[in-house]
Amino acid sequence: MSILITDIGELVTNDPAVDGLLGIRRGAAIVLDEGRIAWVGDATAAPAADTVVDAAGRAVLPGFVDSHSHLVFAGDRAEEFRARMAGESYAAGGIRTTVAATRAASDDELAANVARLVAEMQAQGTTTVEIKSGYGLSVVDEARSLEVAARFTDETTFLGAHVVPQEYADDPAGYVALVTGEMLAAAAPHARWIDVFCETGAFDADQARAVLTAGAAAGLKGRLHANQLGPGPGVALATELGLTAVDHCTYLTDDDVAALRDSGTIATLLPGVEFSTRQPYPDARRLIDAGVRVAIASDCNPGSCYTSSIPLCIALAVREMGMTPVEAVRAATAGGAAALGRADVGSIVEGGRGDVVLLEAASHVHLAYRPGVPLVRRVWAGGVEVSAARRG
Repeated sequence: MSILITDIGELVTNDPAVDGLLGIRRGAAIVLDEGRIAWVGDATAAPAADTVVDAAGRAVLPGFVDSHSHLVFAGDRAEEFRARMAGESYAAGGIRTTVAATRAASDDELAANVARLVAEMQAQGTTTVEIKSGYGLSVVDEARSLEVAARFTDETTFLGAHVVPQEYADDPAGYVALVTGEMLAAAAPHARWIDVFCETGAFDADQARAVLTAGAAAGLKGRLHANQLGPGPGVALATELGLTAVDHCTYLTDDDVAALRDSGTIATLLPGVEFSTRQPYPDARRLIDAGVRVAIASDCNPGSCYTSSIPLCIALAVREMGMTPVEAVRAATAGGAAALGRADVGSIVEGGRGDVVLLEAASHVHLAYRPGVPLVRRVWAGGVEVSAARRG
């Protein structure tokens, strides 16, 4: 069934053939048909369709592309958050707390939690989401985590190298051997990507290189968590290996910035993390001015950033990271698509996937201008409406 969305006041296309970073068209219309964007043009020239949606001058954007999330887990870490916000130490917390809860949960319990979070994301305009494993940290639990994630997205990431689990605390080399051997063999059929947390207290550059190299040999594309907690070798490793994206990028040297620029590796920034941890925000302005490509993602996870809201991340990027609303919206749509190596999402162009967000606002600027306000009115994913605000 074809759908005509007409009388669009501001249409964000991200089409390079249209002037401006967002490729904005005014007085526009689009047609969704068979899951795709079938037509884009002036509302006065719109073709007929089976269903007509009157945008009444509101803004329409591509669905947000969330290229970094950790949705397969059980339990929560609210007590850890409370302690952190109170300035208390929390030695008993961390990723291992979630590992224990996740291992104890059934597949159905894990899937129900992912479904809940994906629904939250869709209601806030996210139509493409990457989902990592990383809270199983055993052969069986990593494989089943990825099998659950694959029920909800094609963008699944094997993150067995998240931290060294307690049972390997005295044998990190043995755990890396497990990740690159039996665990990778079990996980690879359910994953598109492989990721490593390359940070002090997690995995060093040599360990990360070994994991990424093994993943590439198994047909998985590489990603990396890096330079979140302090300066380190992760960004340099990501650019050396030509990874599509490297995520966090909070503590960067001038050489790191130059390497990102020259390699084309995308810096995925996760402002919800800094909001939730009171750590310094990445300097997006520095990166953009240097010519680095930037994406914004949620990093939704139960510990350091339990938000599913890309609109919140856009507002934080503008307020705290020096981005303009245009840059932030671009980073959360086309930027996220590029970070996933996708050309079919993150834009509204003929032939692209029918992922569309109708705002309860006349402009994309309101996403940063009105933080915390539920501005997403209707959402279509693959040409099918998945979320609609209550309308009077």
